[in-house]
Amino acid sequence: MPREQRLTEVFVEVADSLTDDFDLIDFLQQLSVRCMELLDVAAVGILLADQHDILQTIAASDEHTRLLELFALQHDQGPCVDCYKSGQARTNINLTDPKTTESWPQFAIRAHETGFVATNALPLRLRGRVIGALALFQTDPEPLSDQDITLAQALADIATIAILQQRTLDHSHIERAQLQYALTSRIVLEQVKGILAERWHISLDDAFTAFRSYARAHQCQLAQLAREIADGDFDTHLIPHPATHYPNGDPTTPGAISRHPEHPLP
Repeated sequence: MPREQRLTEVFVEVADSLTDDFDLIDFLQQLSVRCMELLDVAAVGILLADQHDILQTIAASDEHTRLLELFALQHDQGPCVDCYKSGQARTNINLTDPKTTESWPQFAIRAHETGFVATNALPLRLRGRVIGALALFQTDPEPLSDQDITLAQALADIATIAILQQRTLDHSHIERAQLQYALTSRIVLEQVKGILAERWHISLDDAFTAFRSYARAHQCQLAQLAREIADGDFDTHLIPHPATHYPNGDPTTPGAISRHPEHPLP
């Protein structure tokens, strides 16, 4: 599909999101996948700052444990932290450069071990303030072009609009409450993903896919359905799921991650 057509689809999805009851987590997850496709990168993550100004992952192009752990490392070091604090994009960072390892030792080493050779971080900006960052990871050392960087920032701005859409942001405490609710929803979703993976003996990625497919088919918001499952108010037997079993019996360990056919992790 041509890039222009895919970009048009993104804007259609944004327009659909400008309603009172749109599913923020689902939208951001889909947006991260669109970013990956449009920019031809290997993985994408959207990180938001919590009430303590610590970056937390709210959406990712894949739900693989290794990728989420890599995003989690950026709560105190990495290009996303620098991007969030400075409000400036950090682009075309060579993860094999010794200077990168010196600046962010844990992050650079883990990223390289995961198979990434370059990374980028774009700020999620709102009225001159930064509320998070968009992280891009590459397995191809070819630097992103200026056009790609401009598009990446536009997509980051779209994410910001979606997070704070149709809200009055004159008061900081209102904005913070919205961000905290979004982060809390993601935490509950992570818990439920683990519950379903363990219950069904499948990978976290497959558990999320089954959960998301059911929510979409029944027009349920991901956050609401996750809360019902976490509270024991929903029968998870109603959700169709693959019967994929693991040799080691543990779907949560990095070695047990199944590779998603559409968006494989290196």
